[in-house]
Amino acid sequence: MEINFSDPKYYTNRELSWVLFDHRVLNEARDKNIPLFERLKFLSITASNLDEFFMIRVASLKDMENAGYTKKDIAGMTPTEQLKALHVAIHELVDLQYSTYNRSLLPLLEKNGLHIIREHEQLTAEEAVYVDQYFQENVYPVLTPMAVDSSRPFPLIRNKTLNIGALISKKNREEEKDKKGKNDKNDKNSKTEESELLFATVQVPSVLPRVVQIPSKKDGDTTVILLEEIIERNIEKLFLSYDVVCAHPYRIMRNADLTIDEDEAEDLLVEIQRQLKKRQWGEVIRLEVEDKADERLLKILKMEFDIKDADIFAINGPLDLTMLMKVYGAEGFDKYKTSRYQPAPVPEFQNEKDIFQVIREGDVFLHHPYMSFDPVVNFVRQAAKDPDVLAIKQTLYRVSGNSPIIAALAQAAENGKQVSVLVELKARFDEENNIQWAKKLEKSGCHVIYGLMGLKTHSKITLVVRKEDEGIKRYVHLGTGNYNDATAKLYTDMGLLTCNEAIGEDATAVFNMISGYSEPKQWNKLSLAPYWLRDRFLYLIRREAMYAKEGRKAFITAKMNSLCDKEIIAALYEASSAGVEINLIVRGICCLKTGIPGISENIHVRSIVGTFLEHSRIFYFGNGGNEEVYMASADWMPRNLDKRVEILFPVEDERLKTEVINILNIQLADTLKAHILVGDQYEKVDKRGKELLSSQMYFCELAKDRKKKKNESKERLFVSREMKE
Repeated sequence: MEINFSDPKYYTNRELSWVLFDHRVLNEARDKNIPLFERLKFLSITASNLDEFFMIRVASLKDMENAGYTKKDIAGMTPTEQLKALHVAIHELVDLQYSTYNRSLLPLLEKNGLHIIREHEQLTAEEAVYVDQYFQENVYPVLTPMAVDSSRPFPLIRNKTLNIGALISKKNREEEKDKKGKNDKNDKNSKTEESELLFATVQVPSVLPRVVQIPSKKDGDTTVILLEEIIERNIEKLFLSYDVVCAHPYRIMRNADLTIDEDEAEDLLVEIQRQLKKRQWGEVIRLEVEDKADERLLKILKMEFDIKDADIFAINGPLDLTMLMKVYGAEGFDKYKTSRYQPAPVPEFQNEKDIFQVIREGDVFLHHPYMSFDPVVNFVRQAAKDPDVLAIKQTLYRVSGNSPIIAALAQAAENGKQVSVLVELKARFDEENNIQWAKKLEKSGCHVIYGLMGLKTHSKITLVVRKEDEGIKRYVHLGTGNYNDATAKLYTDMGLLTCNEAIGEDATAVFNMISGYSEPKQWNKLSLAPYWLRDRFLYLIRREAMYAKEGRKAFITAKMNSLCDKEIIAALYEASSAGVEINLIVRGICCLKTGIPGISENIHVRSIVGTFLEHSRIFYFGNGGNEEVYMASADWMPRNLDKRVEILFPVEDERLKTEVINILNIQLADTLKAHILVGDQYEKVDKRGKELLSSQMYFCELAKDRKKKKNESKERLFVSREMKE
C-alpha cells in the first residue's frame, strides 16, 4: 500500500507549533538552575513574542475568517478551527506566564532584596507620601484624562499602549438620588446608577519610566512600583468634580499586519509609509484587563472595541510583562545575572594584515556571537576607504539604530565609489527604521533599491569589487543573519568571507538581477529563492533517499529556525521511510511529527533555547560519502522558498567544512538547553548517564580558548625574536 506522505494527520498546525515554542522559552523562566534575573528576561521575551504573534499571525487568521476563507492548512484546519484551538492554547500559556511571575519569581525577588509593590494599597505611609509627590511633580503634568459622554466620543486607543479605564460619577450623586426618593444606594448594578456613570480613560505615558524606584525600608534593598499603580492611586486628582467609582488598567492589541497591494502601488516607499500609519488603528484582536476589573467597565470596553470573550484576557498581575526587561536592568543585582559574553576576535584577523589579503589567503568562517562581528563591519569600512575598491553592493534587511555599516556605505559613496544598496522596506516592524536609512544613503550618493515588487529580499550578501594587479577581483560576504551589529551579539549566526571566483560571478549576477531583472543563463555555486532553491532542496533530500536505497552513505543534518513547508516535510518523510537518518535542529515552528511508524521513525528533532537566539541555517548531506555542507539565509518555510529572495551557499574549504560539522555535532549532543520533539510535543533531554553540555556555553569557551592560544603564539614569537637578537 502506497503511503500518502501529504496526509494532514502527519502534520502539526503552524500556529500551535509556535505556541509550543513560546512554552519552551517560558520553560527557561521556570528553570531554577538559571540565574534569577535571567529568568525574568525569558519571561519578558515570552510576552514580547506573544504580542507579535497576535499582531501578525492571529490577525491574519481573523482576516481570513472575516473574509469567509475556509481553505484548510497543512494540518487540515480551517482558520476558524485554528482560532478556536489557539484560544485554548494561548489562555493556558498566559495563565502559566502569570503563575510563573506570581508564584515563582516575585517571592524570589522579594527574598533577594528587590521588592515590587504589586498594588498601591500596599504602600506604607512613608512610601505613599513619596509616590504622591512623584505623581504631582513628574506624572500629573504629562497626563491627558479623557472622559466619554454625549459630546465627547470614545477616544482612539493606540496599539499596545497601556491605559487606565475608570468609571466616574458626579459628586453628591447620592444626595440627589435621596431627594428624588431613590434610596437603594447599595445596588451598584441598577440601571439608574449605570446611566449616571461615565467612562473615562487615561493613557499611561510611554515617555515616562514604567518601573519607578522608591525609597526602601531596608538599606541595600531596592523597592519599585509600576507607573500605572502610581496613576491609579492618584486618579481622583484628574477628575476633581467626580467620584471615581473604579479604575483598572487595560491594554489592546490591534491587527498590525500590513496589507500592501504592490501591483497597484505606484511608489512602494509612499505606500508603505501610508500603511504604517494604519498599524496603530487596525482591528482590535486582543484585550488585556485586570482580572478584578469591574464588570460594568469591562462591558463598556468590550462594546467599544467590538471584541469577543475569547479575545479578552483577565490578567492576574501587571499587564505587558515586557516591562520585566526594565526590572532586569536594576542596578546592584549582577550576581543574579549571567555575565555578559564578550565576542572573541576572529583568529584570522588577529594580525596587521589587510582584510583583503587575509581573504585571498583562504576563505574565512565567522560564527557569531562567539566570534566578533567586527570583521563584517571592517570589510565594508576598509572597502569604503580603499582607493582600489571600485564598487560595493549590499542587501540590508534589519540594521541597528546607529549602524556603522550604513555610515561606511555613505562614506564609500562620498569617496566616489559605486555603491548599490537594496534596503528591504517590508522588514516587519523595521519599516520606519529602514525608510530613514534608505533616505540617508540616497542623500550620500548611494544607489538605493527599495525592495522588489511582490518579494522580500531576505538574503545577506555583500560584494566588493576591487582593482588589483592581476585585474578585477571580487570579494564576497555571505551570511545567515542580518547586517546588524547589535543583534550579532545576541543571535547565533554564521558567515563566509571569500574571494572564490565562481561565487564572485554569482554575486554579481545576484545584484544585476535585483537591480535590473537580468538573470544569467547559468549559476555556479549559489542557489536562489524564489527561483530554484525549493527544487534544489528537494533534489538534495531525494538524492539522500536514492543513496539509502542503494545502500550507500545517506544522512541529513539540518539546522534552521522553522520547518513548515509541506513539500519539504513530505520529502523528509519519504527519505526517512527509505532509511535516511535525519537529525534536525529547529528552534521554533516545526510542523513535522516524529516517530510515526513507517514514516518518520528515522527523524529526530530538537530545539535549543538558550542565552542566545539560535538563528543560523546549516544543511549537511551524506551524498553517498562525498559529504556536502551548505549555509543559507532561508528556513524551510513557504515564505522563504516562494516569496523571498534567499541564498544558499556551499562551504567547500575542507577545514571550514569540518568546523561547521563539528558545530552541528556539538548541538546534537546538547543536554542542558535542548528539547526533544516526541510526536508533536517537546520534552527536555533525559540527562541520566549523559555528559552535561550546553552547546552555547561550549562555543563561548571554544572562542575564548582560540583567542588565548593566538595570544600565546604571539608571545612565543616575540620571545624567539628577542632571543635571536
